[in-house]
Parts: sequence; C-alpha cells; structure tokens
Amino acid sequence: MSSADVAVRLSDEDGHHAKASTFALTFGALGVVFGDIGTSPLYTLRECLRESGGARATPEDVFGLLSLIFWSLTMVVTVKYLTFIMRADNHGEGGIFALLAVVPEKLRMTKSSGRIPAVALVVVIGAALLYGDGAITPAISVLSAIEGFTVVKPALAPAVVPVTCLILIGLFAVQQRGTGAVGALFGPIMAAWFATIAALGVYQIAHHPEVLVALSPHHAVRYFGAHGVKGFLVLGSVVLAVTGGEALYADMGHFGVKPIRLAWIAMVMPALVLCYFGQGALILGDPASIENPFFAMVPKGPATIALVILSSAATIIASQALISGAFSLTRQAMQLGYFPRVSIKHTAAHTEGQIYIPQINWILAVGCILLVLGFQKSERLASAYGIAVTGTMMLTSFVYYVVMRHTWKWPPVVCGLVLALFLSFDIPFFLANTVKVLDGGWVPILIGVGFIAAMLIWSKGRTLVVEQYAQKYGSVEDALAHLQARIFARVPGTAIFMSSSTKHVPPILVHLIERVRSVHAQVVLLTVVTETVPTVSAERRVEVTKLEHGFYRVTASYGFMDRPDVPSLVREAAERLGLTVDADTTTYFLGRESVLGRGTGAMGRLAEGIYGLLQRNAVAADRHFQIPPRQVVEIGIQLDL
Repeated sequence: MSSADVAVRLSDEDGHHAKASTFALTFGALGVVFGDIGTSPLYTLRECLRESGGARATPEDVFGLLSLIFWSLTMVVTVKYLTFIMRADNHGEGGIFALLAVVPEKLRMTKSSGRIPAVALVVVIGAALLYGDGAITPAISVLSAIEGFTVVKPALAPAVVPVTCLILIGLFAVQQRGTGAVGALFGPIMAAWFATIAALGVYQIAHHPEVLVALSPHHAVRYFGAHGVKGFLVLGSVVLAVTGGEALYADMGHFGVKPIRLAWIAMVMPALVLCYFGQGALILGDPASIENPFFAMVPKGPATIALVILSSAATIIASQALISGAFSLTRQAMQLGYFPRVSIKHTAAHTEGQIYIPQINWILAVGCILLVLGFQKSERLASAYGIAVTGTMMLTSFVYYVVMRHTWKWPPVVCGLVLALFLSFDIPFFLANTVKVLDGGWVPILIGVGFIAAMLIWSKGRTLVVEQYAQKYGSVEDALAHLQARIFARVPGTAIFMSSSTKHVPPILVHLIERVRSVHAQVVLLTVVTETVPTVSAERRVEVTKLEHGFYRVTASYGFMDRPDVPSLVREAAERLGLTVDADTTTYFLGRESVLGRGTGAMGRLAEGIYGLLQRNAVAADRHFQIPPRQVVEIGIQLDL
C-alpha cells in the first residue's frame, strides 16, 4: 500500500469515500496505483522481441507478442484482479495480508508449538516475494528511463549507472519527508505520461494500422505453434507487462474499488495498449527500431530528451509506490505477529497510510543500488524481474480459493473453475520465469528467502514465548490470590504492566513481586490486541474490568492499520474505572526477554539465535506504544526456546 495517497483511506462499501469525489480518487489512483504497470512499456516489448530473436523477429512475431501482451493485461489485470480478487477486501483494505485476514480464523491462526497453518505460510511466502519486487522495481524502472539518453547520444552510456544510483539515493533519502508535499503532483504527471504514450501510439498506429490485427488471440496461439518451447519461454518477458497488478489490490483501501476500476478502464489500459501497439507499428515500418522501440517513437534530439525526462519522473513515481507498499506491508506483517517491531513514522497528520519505516527504507536502498551496480543494464536486470511477481500472483490465487470456498461458501465447482482460470495463466508465467533463476532470478528468491525466514522464525518464537508464559504462570484469577499473599507493602501511585495475554498474569509482575515483595497501590494489567481488521472504532477500543486487591484489567483493541497510543488509552480507562491517575507519575513496567540460545529448546540453536537477533534489533515497546521513556521500568527474563 502506497503512502502517496489522497486525503482519505476508506472503503467504497461503507460509504466513507464520500469525503472525496470519485474524480479526485480516480485522479489520485492514477498517480499511485498504476505507476509500476504504467511504466512497463519502457522495456517490456523490447525484452519480448529480444527473447523472440531480436532483429530476426518477423511481422508475425510482432503480432504474436502484441497479442500475448494485450490478452495478459486483459486476463490478469481486468479479469483476475479488478473483477475477482478485489472482491475480497478486509473492511475496505486490500493486499495479501488483508486477504489472509478474510480467511476463517481456524485456518489462519498459528497452531501450538509455533506451527504456522498452510494458508498463513502461503501468505508469508507471497509477502516475502513482494519485498524482492520492491527492490527490483525502482532499479529497473529508473535504469531503463535513464538509458533513454543513450538513444540521443550513445557516448553517454558510461554515465547511466552513476546517474541511476544518484537518483535512487535521492529517492530513498527523501522518504523520511513523506510524499504528502509532492503527492498532488503525482496525478498530473502520470496523467501526462499516459496521455503522451497514448498519443505516440496513435501516431505510429496511424502509419501502420495493420498492427491492430494483433488484438485477435489467434496470433498468440499461432506464435506458440511457430516457436514451440521458445515461444513458451517468452512468457517470462511478456509478464513484465502486468507487473504492478498486485498494487491495484494492495492500494484498494486508499482509493476504493470504483476509482481504481474507472482509472484502469478509462485511461490506463487504453494508453498501455495504444503504446504497445504503437511500438509494434513502428517496428513494422522500421525494423532497426527494435533496439529500443519506446524511445524510437519520437525523433532523436529534444523530443527524445523530453520523453526521457517525463519517463524518469514516471519511474520515480512508480518506484515511490513500491517503496511505500513495502512500508505498509511491513506494518501489516508486524501488527499480525509476523515481523518484529520497527520504527514507524507517520509523515502526514491527515492520512493514516503515509508512513515511513527507516529500517526497510535503507534495506531496499542498499538492495536497489547493489542491483544496479551488479547488473549494469536494464535488459540484464529484466532477467531477475518476474519470478517474484508471478510467484505472488500464483499464491494469491490459492489464498483466494480458500476465501471463496471457506469464507463465502461458494459451490466447490465454481471455486474450482475460478482457480483453474487463474492458474491457467499464473502457472505458465511462473514456469517461464523459473528458467531465469541462474540469469538473475535468484536475486528476488534470495531476498524472499531472507524475509520468509525472518517472518517464520519471529512468528514461531513469539508463539513459544506465549506458551512458556501460559505453562509457567496461571490465569489472572488464580494468580492474584497467590500474589496478594506475597505482597508485604503497597506503594502510592499507579503501575501499568504490559501483558501479551489477556488470560494470564504478566510474568514481569510475578517476577517483581517474588523478588521485591511490594507493588503500587493501583495495578493495571494492560493488553494491546491487534485485530485482523484495518481499524477499530473508538467505541470498542477499550475494555475495562475491575479485579480484586486494587488490580484492574484493561484490554485495548487496535486494527492492523492503527497506531497504538498507550498513554491516551490509559487516561480513557482510568476515567471509566473511576481511578485517579497522574499521567506524569504513572510507571510502565515492560518485560524484555533474553534468549539464551542453548539449542535445547524447540526452535534449535540457529533459529533461536536468529530470533534473538531480531528481538534485540526490534523497536522497544515504549517507542512502539508511544510511552514516555522516563516513566518506563524494564524487567528482564531469561528464556530458552
């Protein structure tokens, strides 16, 4: 989910988008949602033609490739995502983690001993692959745009990589400022981009209108018949035309279904089709333009420079969308328990979706720059592109089947037919990209494996921690009488003990009473619960219960798109309980587990060591919950997982 969104982030279904007009939302979606897929014409047809034989490509080959691109856009984006996948929203939010939240709880909740359910594992893998996509997209997009200068002056080739790296460094450096200040420019720039590529396409098609015969799917079929296995492998390049399709679903919560569909049907898809067919028409008239057909659509000189500048701006916007998407993906994973706490900075007071996560930002920055330095040219980097996208597309189809079958209770035959339709193009695209593994496809796989390991180890570790607490410490009701007998003194004031469980006493409370034999006069056991919905209304945010002996239970519920604010909810809970709480003197007790890593536990030495590393580098709870540091007391507990 991108941060460069409009001033509202609510769903069409509940009518909250009424705050902004459909036109404004459509215009905003144009500048954010379609940045990635909208810049694909820079390199897609060029890579398809190179895979098909380069200068030896015949007019029939051009027709076949254009037909494959057109029907891929139709089936993957229009049919799969806009017609089907976007029906599965979680209170208006989209994306693969939001899709997981729609799955019935019994199928997605973590089992005992940290064993993650199959459907949750599929989502984790799909999400991890998106990080690979997030690293490659800025690199290939900006690099392919800057390469346009070499069309005007080939001698500029040595400057392409340094200029690309400088642009990427600048792009990641300004992330901390947020995109709100420049967000208003995104829509107009992308509107100008789509209008320009559409106009260029129309101009070229007017000179060779015979290219329009490629709209017929029989040219795609004939291409496979003429090229056999090689024709199948070209799908690895054709899929570049639909990269960014997942962003349509991920950004659904920012703009709503209707504006995204309207922008796609009314402007984006027509512009893309005209541009691709315009490039094909140009090649029919001038086979030499096959080297870089996109920039060859304008005369060399000032027109080319102007197009390079516009395409550079468009690719930066496309990159921004993927970077921001990685931020939102990380927040959802963290809130759902699949990622350690990270620093989340909100860059706009009026828009919840505009966030900045420095750790993820600089990991992606280093990854992008290393990719540019390692691959040097966009045509080489294109070999690494695709396997992450197609993998996520395929996994999304499987999770959507679970939603159809178990959430919506659709008939098995209907669910099977829909899944078969999706897989009929997901699997060929994925298999065609597997041959790229040695040519660079290992890059997104390596990135994905790293994130998969981190998410699975973190999820299992947290589950085992909760299990150890549950086994060692009893329920609140049973434990309070035992603890009360061990308390020799009650000191004035209020103590807030953060607890991960609503059923058991916090281990740090037991530890403190057993060692110190005293506690504050008012003790609040506070549990913050993250629900599988984007946001929780203020009316049901706080639940309070008065226990015995000056103890109180407070449960705060937040959505995975909300930002917890513990001091505020403590004040609200105190008013409802009739307590007198001095915000400046209240003490917050936090636990800090120290993982021993002995190798005797259920995780094993290596996994436990990685979990300990993630835990040590996770953002402290006081920062995450916005608790004043000077009012925090941390109590350490040693664990062997």
